Amino acid sequence: MGEVSRKMTIPFARVPMAGNELKYIDEVLKSGWLTTASKARELEERFADYVHAPYACAVNSGTSALHLGLEALGVGPGDKVFLPSMTFTATAEVIRYLQADPVFLDVEYGSNLITPEILESAIRMHPDVRYLIVVHYGGQAAQMFSKDGKSITSLCKEHDIKILEDAAHAFPSKIEDKMVGSYGDATCFSFYANKTITTGEGGMLTTVDEEIFNRVRMMRLHGIDRDIWNRYTDNKPSWEYDVKAPGYKYNMPDINAAIGLAQIEKAEEFRRERQKVAEYYLKHLSSLQHVLDFPLIHVPFEHHSWHLFTVVLTQKAPVSRNQFIERMAEAGIGTSVHYKPLHRMTYYQRTYPLVAENLRNTEKTWNGNVSLPIFPFMKEEELEYICTNIKLILSL
Repeated sequence: MGEVSRKMTIPFARVPMAGNELKYIDEVLKSGWLTTASKARELEERFADYVHAPYACAVNSGTSALHLGLEALGVGPGDKVFLPSMTFTATAEVIRYLQADPVFLDVEYGSNLITPEILESAIRMHPDVRYLIVVHYGGQAAQMFSKDGKSITSLCKEHDIKILEDAAHAFPSKIEDKMVGSYGDATCFSFYANKTITTGEGGMLTTVDEEIFNRVRMMRLHGIDRDIWNRYTDNKPSWEYDVKAPGYKYNMPDINAAIGLAQIEKAEEFRRERQKVAEYYLKHLSSLQHVLDFPLIHVPFEHHSWHLFTVVLTQKAPVSRNQFIERMAEAGIGTSVHYKPLHRMTYYQRTYPLVAENLRNTEKTWNGNVSLPIFPFMKEEELEYICTNIKLILSL
């Protein structure tokens, strides 16, 4: 089993900032232009090129990207939108921003993904739903395509359902050798502080549809038909613009974009480093399979972004999930829970007639799920310390 020789302090997430972040921020400060300008435009171009998307639009958060994406798809009052209950509140709240209603779906146990089978069953029960938000949980893409049989995309095409992909966890990730973000109507990424790459606060929307791109680009800044940078670099007078719709204030400032440019340069290195952590856990915790359920992986490891490494304590575990988290904290190890399902949140319980029995896999996951530390450049002694403490806590 091993013994803990000395106490360490290991956070749940540690943001790597050893690249060109300061250099690019300094360039922004010296330029005198701190809001959305050339750095944001460059980040859009670099990101679009990275995921092989024709269009990318930088915004101030992943939540903003989700909101803009749904609005561009046409979601409005009275519409219904499928989404998993096992997700962060932002995925659902943007539906309510538009006065539409969420329809919560179960997920596959182990992967926490919506599957074609789950979606097909939901369509039979709710034939009037015309929108779906797919969450690529933990960095693994859902089954959007299939060479033989049904897929999420084929089902949605058959039933005239528009898809918004929540890829807050999924950069850089692949599905069937396609980069997440390179296909479909709209894909939304988050660059929050603990994500796979960060801008501090920020996000990105990619699309293959020029109309969606133009709508998102306009609505992210008050519904004005010209970006700020365009207004001050174009031949037309800077004051000349039109308001096409009552938009929002969702643009990404250049200081944030500068951080993102440095981070994207190391995105694949970060991904490989997180994969090493996942492989270490799978190898060194394998003896605990009777008390821990490990992530169910459907894709090659190199297609997974490994944003999260979530395990589930089984009923055979000698401690509860909450006790496990407390014991880990006492050892100086940060953990998290992804997620408390939305159907358990007060607002959604009060607003909708939710039945937990219809979300059995989600409930089973919630009762024991905990996310272990996973971030680039973790030291082997840190991983050994984590695994030793997990074994001590879960020893019978």
